[in-house]
Amino acid sequence: MDGRLLIMGGAAGPALLQRFVELAGSAAARIVVIATASETPETAEAAYIEKFLALGAGEVRPLRLSSRSEANAPGVEPVLRPATGVFFTGGDQERITRVIGGTTADSLLQALVGDGSVVLAGTSAGAAMMSGTMITGGDGPGGVSTGPGLEFLPGVLIDQHFAERGRLNRLLGAVARYPHELGVGIDEDTAILTDGDRFEVLGNGAVTVVDAGCATDIRVPPTGPIALAGARIHVLPAGYTFHLMGRQPAAERGRAA
Repeated sequence: MDGRLLIMGGAAGPALLQRFVELAGSAAARIVVIATASETPETAEAAYIEKFLALGAGEVRPLRLSSRSEANAPGVEPVLRPATGVFFTGGDQERITRVIGGTTADSLLQALVGDGSVVLAGTSAGAAMMSGTMITGGDGPGGVSTGPGLEFLPGVLIDQHFAERGRLNRLLGAVARYPHELGVGIDEDTAILTDGDRFEVLGNGAVTVVDAGCATDIRVPPTGPIALAGARIHVLPAGYTFHLMGRQPAAERGRAA
């Protein structure tokens, strides 16, 4: 993965949105807002267009994808191809995968992210869909539900609104079911910014990483509590980096270039 991803845990404040605008090129930025997840896309589009323009973006436009026919339409490419930044709003992450998965829009976004042409950002549901295996609901380790995401960041399970909604238990449950993947819980007004095989933590909260690779015992019964013994948990505030391939936080504090 060569492209940059800015994955926000929800309720993103001006500093995180400003960072996205800067990554997209500031006054030269051409940002596309996709509000597929929202029940009221026109409201979400208008809100983020206003915010990004106020933060100095040169051009911001919506791309309304409310059906698979729209996501496969010829008009998708002329909007996405020149973009320097694409932003997915919050809402229902399953709506994103159901409408966009496998379409022209999906394929083009994968290509643009892969060759580094675009910075892709998402908040809340727009963060959850970045996973290959996506958390779709549930409140605890036994009740977590999952489905396929769009896999912009392979090898992770992303959960959002993490500390604010007490979602550690459900992330533990998801990782117990998919121990080859890292669980990444992102607090509100907090984000991870990917850079090759590592990410940097930004914002006012923390990112919780659950690693079951070193677990000595994992049991997921049909009913009742899971067992997850010997797993590692890292809690990383802003400025820390985490290496995905090595499954290790960086020893030093630094900033992804």
